[in-house]
Amino acid sequence: MDKLTALLAGLLFGAGITVSGMVNPMKVQNFLDLSGDWDPTLLFVMAAALAVTYAGYQLVLKAPRPRFALAFILPSLQGIDERLIGGAVVFGLGWGLTGFCPGPAVASLVFGYWPSALFVLSMAAGMAIASHLFLGTDESPSDG
Repeated sequence: MDKLTALLAGLLFGAGITVSGMVNPMKVQNFLDLSGDWDPTLLFVMAAALAVTYAGYQLVLKAPRPRFALAFILPSLQGIDERLIGGAVVFGLGWGLTGFCPGPAVASLVFGYWPSALFVLSMAAGMAIASHLFLGTDESPSDG
């Protein structure tokens, strides 16, 4: 049942970012182009995502435990450090230069757009390299 729930959540997420235009890298690049053809509609997408996330956390964290797990796994790090800043900078540069962030890039693969495939392959390679260099292991941070 947990795999079906994950599939349905992924499909809903993919449909939402497709409808919002997030799978189109020009949507993102036009949002970042303040002096040119600025497109402010991404602000509404971000605001809606924050509102849904906030409401979801308020609702879900009232439960004694998750529906499909033994316990909630929440981030233990609370401060701002070099890794957080470095990751945010790399994410922002990649997002601004390519117009893709990870979720929309994966969702856009269904359209057969070759830059999406190149981005996703590059992203996977970068994640594997970073995991090996910074974690000293082949496991992702969420694996343990």
